[in-house]
Formats: sequence, structure tokens, C-alpha cells
Amino acid sequence: MAKVTNSPNPGHTSSWYAASANDKRVRPSLEGEETADICIIGAGFTGLSAALEMAEQGFSVIVLEGERIGFGASGRNGGQIVNGYSRDLETIAGRYGREKAVQLGEMSLEGGEIIRQRVRKYGIDCDLVDGGFFAAFTSKQIKEMETNKNNWEKHGHSGLEMVSKAEVGKYVKSDRYAGGMIDRFGGHIHPLNYVLGEASAIESLNGRIFENSRVVSVEKGAQVTVRTD
Repeated sequence: MAKVTNSPNPGHTSSWYAASANDKRVRPSLEGEETADICIIGAGFTGLSAALEMAEQGFSVIVLEGERIGFGASGRNGGQIVNGYSRDLETIAGRYGREKAVQLGEMSLEGGEIIRQRVRKYGIDCDLVDGGFFAAFTSKQIKEMETNKNNWEKHGHSGLEMVSKAEVGKYVKSDRYAGGMIDRFGGHIHPLNYVLGEASAIESLNGRIFENSRVVSVEKGAQVTVRTD
């Protein structure tokens, strides 16, 4: 991904998320040598989540980012908190077994709760809105949603609620839909502000984050050495 020089947030693409970021300061690049218990490469959702988890447990943590925090998909995605996968849990159970489907169901619900917990704990200002609406154009789609709802309830998801055609107007300004479903455990966030909030939380726990520090090699051994450009 190429950097965009005319962005209101240097180093980020020219997007609404980058323009409305709460924290536009650029962290320093890695110069010289630093040591830590944990070195994480990449300051996106996965890297920062892992770094925050480690910092909370008392480890010293360094995060190395080749561009800017949330530069890639983590700072550009739609920001939806959606429970589930590209296949429903019953399909997963049929292919890989009931136990794995149960574990994946629990993991999906846990992911959204981790986001909410961190927003509360660290006061992350990311425009969190709880709940998501799935719209249906046809009665067939409504039946599919009902089936999905029943399957999820077997996995402990108690936040799903069917919406009739007459009730659609409570959630969207359109009368084109035949109905839909509300996911009370879903939601929406400003994704870039969320990862920036995680970054600040890491730094509050003495974690260190270096931007514009692209990793060029990882030398394994008794002591792992990570080198940047």
C-alpha cells in the first residue's frame, strides 16, 4: 500500500477515518537498540490486541510498525462488530465436528466483548454503538435468519431478535424490507480510533510503539534479534 502525502494525517491514506482520528501524532522510528520480553511486528488489530494482553500481564512489550498504527485494513475497514463467520455454525459442525463449532461460537462472541471491555477500561473514544440490524428483502431471507437465530441460541447467543416488516422503520429509514433481525451483541466502531486507543493503553502500561520501522529480518536463537530497516 502506498503512502498518501496529501492526507490530513501524515502517512495514512486520505480517508474519513484518518481525517477524524483522535490521535494524529507520529510515534518515533526505532533508532539504535531496544530490549523487551515481547516484540510484536505490526500495529493492527491483532498485533495491538496481543501487545495489550501481554502488557496487562506485566511483560515489557515493543511493537514495531512498518507504516503507521492502523495503516492497513485495521484502520480502514467498515468497523462492524459482527458475530459469526463466512459459514454458519451448523455447517462448521458438519464439516469439523460439534466441539470445534462450539469453540468458534464462543470465540466470536468473546471478540466483541473484549472490544467493549477495553473501551470501558481505557476510556477509548471510538464511537462505539451497540447493536446491529440485518435487513431481509424476501421471506426466504427471513427464514434463513430465523434458522441462524435458532442455531446461535444453541451456542449461548441470547441477543438476537427478529424484526417484522411493521417494525423495520424503528431501525432504518426505508420501507423496502420484508423484515430483519437485530443482533444486540453486534455493533459499530471507528476502527482507527479503536486501534489508536489500544496503542495509548499499551503505552500507559509502559509498552513502546515504533512507527515507520519496517522489520527486515528476525534472527532466532537463545536470544531473538529483530532488525528494522
